[in-house]
Amino acid sequence: MRNMSVLALIIYILIFIIFALVVYAVMQIKLAGMRVKDFWSFIEANQMLDKLYKFAKQYENMSPQEQVIYLSEAEKIFKAFDKVPDALWDEEYDKYKEVLSKYQDIRMMRWSENK
Repeated sequence: MRNMSVLALIIYILIFIIFALVVYAVMQIKLAGMRVKDFWSFIEANQMLDKLYKFAKQYENMSPQEQVIYLSEAEKIFKAFDKVPDALWDEEYDKYKEVLSKYQDIRMMRWSENK
């Protein structure tokens, strides 16, 4: 019986520690001047940035449908990155710049075709 109460105590302590860490993380996000939702969208956009970066490096000629998808996904990334401080994504700057460059190339190509 004593083992069960010790085990229950350990579980409660672990739950408290996890809860405290989550509260601490939320406080740090808020102190940085961000909303938690914006930070979460940045995390998701960061994952998509990696995918678009690989896509931009591998494919020179995209179909019109792929271009539209690329443009819409890139715009989502740009919006999410704009909502967080630059210091959070300094490491990803080169990828961001490459995706932005490909985005601009596609926009110019599509604009010149529609003229």
